Amino acid sequence: MPELPEVETIAASLRKKIVGLEIEEIELFLPKLLRGDAAELQRFKGQKITGVRRRGKMLLLSCEDDLHLLFHLKMTGQFYWTKKGEPRDAPTHLGVSFKDIDRELRFRDVRKFGFLRCLETPSPFDCEELRPLGPEPLELDNRDFPGLISRRKGRLKSLLLDQSFLAGIGNIYADEILFEAGLHPLTPASRLSKKENGRLWSAIRRILKKAVAAGGSSIRDYKDADGMDGLFQNDHRVYGRKGLPCPRCGANVRRLVIGGRASFFCPRCQRKRGRQKLTTRRV
Repeated sequence: MPELPEVETIAASLRKKIVGLEIEEIELFLPKLLRGDAAELQRFKGQKITGVRRRGKMLLLSCEDDLHLLFHLKMTGQFYWTKKGEPRDAPTHLGVSFKDIDRELRFRDVRKFGFLRCLETPSPFDCEELRPLGPEPLELDNRDFPGLISRRKGRLKSLLLDQSFLAGIGNIYADEILFEAGLHPLTPASRLSKKENGRLWSAIRRILKKAVAAGGSSIRDYKDADGMDGLFQNDHRVYGRKGLPCPRCGANVRRLVIGGRASFFCPRCQRKRGRQKLTTRRV
């Protein structure tokens, strides 16, 4: 699933292409993509795109008259920019054409888990999909982070994946962040010291900034709206590297399943504290 760096990269590439363009037509090829009535799409004809923003793992295309298109890419959602009239493949579920240009924006999703919602509101971030999200990790002040995490229970890996805690972090970046911070994924959040809190906050910012600068991680089929792969997968130090040597100490990277999600870590650089009850399985 595209995470914060991938969706931020897509937003940046779309922003350059479509802000200021007037929507000519929106064609919906897969009705279940839209949460709502297809007639809602007609309101966007003749509207100019005024902004493209990311919130968590979701993308918001804003138009005039407080109209917005909210997309969640889920596992395999992609945007691509192509010529009008170009034959579309079966996974292409939406097409947006623009006035006076011979290009259009298309949304494709092989797994068909993504969704689109039409919004008419001056406050799109208050919609039911976005309202529950926690703070944006790159906007969170280091003075606020300790208070935020001290109110939470549970293990660090599960907490980082909780979108109500921080918005946008998924499996890839949770593993890379915990390695950067030198913290075991099963460490209880409530047991972090002040120093460890600081390391975790710094690691979150450092890893996400590097990943955004690299255009995200292309593990399977992720590409930005220009059709370009991300490069951060070349810098993964533990994610997907089971059995390979840790780039820091040389110990073999291990894999645990925590809450149904694969977790990769270095047993030497990310030592487990004391006796922690394991309800996970090693694979």
